[in-house]
Amino acid sequence: MVKIAFVPKIVTEGDSVRGIGVHTNELVKALVRYGGVEISNETKDADIVHYTKFNPYFISLPFFKPSKKLVLTIHDLIYLVYPDHYPAGVRGKIKFFVNKLLIKLYVDRIVTISETSKKDIVRFLGVDPNIVDVVYLAPKEIFKKKTTANIFNLPKRFALYIGDINFNKNIPNLVKACEIAKIPLVIAGKQASEIESMDLNHPELEHLKGVNFKNVTRLGYVSDEDINKLYNLASVYVQPSLYEGFGLPALESVTVGTPLVATKTQALVEILGQEIRYVDPTSPRALAKALLNPNKKIKLPREYSWEKTAKEMIKVYEKI
Repeated sequence: MVKIAFVPKIVTEGDSVRGIGVHTNELVKALVRYGGVEISNETKDADIVHYTKFNPYFISLPFFKPSKKLVLTIHDLIYLVYPDHYPAGVRGKIKFFVNKLLIKLYVDRIVTISETSKKDIVRFLGVDPNIVDVVYLAPKEIFKKKTTANIFNLPKRFALYIGDINFNKNIPNLVKACEIAKIPLVIAGKQASEIESMDLNHPELEHLKGVNFKNVTRLGYVSDEDINKLYNLASVYVQPSLYEGFGLPALESVTVGTPLVATKTQALVEILGQEIRYVDPTSPRALAKALLNPNKKIKLPREYSWEKTAKEMIKVYEKI
């Protein structure tokens, strides 16, 4: 039985409720359940060491390769797609150079979550596309259609967004669109609840300057159980992004059956398919119009399940 060591181990802090942590935790559980592998707590005892977090501006790999095969997951390279909003600085540029060198020297396979991200990885990191594998994410089993009572004293009719408030998430245009459509907006996510304490002069946050959150309900961190309730209560789920590496909340909302508005970005079209109407993310009026006439009964282009994800990951391990 092959032994896999994850670095970091199952995520419990910081990223645990965000994309990277959710992916890592669910993948580990799925590999044990469906993949027939053993999870090792020590890299020295493992056959394969799988690094699950990559930031181009921070050293993300060891300076000396473990005496094992090494797999690296890169979810996206948004920092490099929008360098003006995620400035590297001198140290960041040096660390980015070191990261590229370490990848070239030590990494056997790179795993990413969409063909969109794969293109960026090949372009920005200069790696051979033949060593990059796309393994799609999947919704958790808890997300399903169900009758649910109102929670958080929310309006009977509202648009829902779940996630961070980074530049690529396009929050200013989302807020404007909801004002135009005259539909209340509910945002669930830890970052949105902390805006008042943030330095909006920072390049990563300056896009939030002047945004009127007065009529926006910001719930902060919400458990999976309550997120499922929100999906079931919402009149429409909206993914307003300028760019995504995947767009998991949009997929979760489709799984639940929530009417959906999604912007026309490469990854969202890849994940959700060609059969829905997409919206220009730069136009609040187009977003507003879509909010009043969202996509319903969406047919996805492929199956998404953690069993499938685990089996595809095993195939990646087998390549090395």
